[in-house]
Parts: sequence; structure tokens; C-alpha cells
Amino acid sequence: MAACTTTYFEPGRSWGARVAERNAELLARQQTRRRGVRTPEFYFAKHFDNSRLVKASDPVRVREMRVFTAAVTLLFSLIMIYGLQHFSAIESSYSVESEKQVRDQLREDNRQLRLAEAQLTQPDRIDGMARQLGLAEPQPGQVIHPSAHADTSAPALAQVTPPATPVQ
Repeated sequence: MAACTTTYFEPGRSWGARVAERNAELLARQQTRRRGVRTPEFYFAKHFDNSRLVKASDPVRVREMRVFTAAVTLLFSLIMIYGLQHFSAIESSYSVESEKQVRDQLREDNRQLRLAEAQLTQPDRIDGMARQLGLAEPQPGQVIHPSAHADTSAPALAQVTPPATPVQ
């Protein structure tokens, strides 16, 4: 369809004259269709006056719309709850996996520390370091174990304990 170049707001011309002029222009611009037959196209102006119409309330339709809205809201809520649970489960699995990695790293660190402790507390290593510092093995009777029972037949060293001075 071709566009009409006529202005419909020209003063002094009637509506019918403008429509007739437009129809004539459209008929002149139409292209021939199949079989070379021209089909005329006419447009009629229709005027509807809806100013007197009043919308009547329909309680059945209002109830249907409320039920539909409640159903859609419930469905949306259920989908959102499912999504929340699903994504929180995924997040929890990621945090569990990261905690497992931290646990494995701590176990490896603990193993390394136990190995280092075992190397540092080797009696041969300690003995070698003591000899480098000029220390010798203790003589019999020099070492007194606090958990051992006192031997009454062995001589005991006398000890003097200084008296405690009162604080003024």
C-alpha cells in the first residue's frame, strides 16, 4: 500500500472529500496483481463513540484473576525455594571440598613437622653436637632422676636453701 501525502487537517475540506481523494490516489498507485487484474482497495472512515460505555464489574473474572495470581505466586515461590536450596547445596559442596584440601595440607604439614622433630631428637645427632661443644658423658651418680626412689645407702649431698626474704 502506498502512503498518502494528503493532510487530513486542512481547514475548509470535508472529511468525505479527503477520503474520496485518498481512495482515488490509492487506486491510481495500485500495481497489477496476478493475471493482470486490478483489485481496488477502498478505506472507509469509521467513527466510534465509546464515551458512553461504562465498564461493568465482573466478580467471577475478578475471582479467577485472584486465583490465577495466587497460583502463579505460589509456583514462583516454590521455584525460588528450590533454586535457593540447589545453589546453597552447590556452595556447601564447594566449601566442603576446600575444607578437605585445607585438612590434607595440614596433615602434610603435621607429617613434615613430625619428621623434623624425629631428626632433631636423634640421640646420635645430639651426642655429636654435645661433643662439638666440649661436653662429656655424665659420670655415674651425677644424674638424679626425680621419679627414682632415693637410695638410702648412697651418700647424699648436703644442700643449703636460702631463707625467703619478706617483701616490705
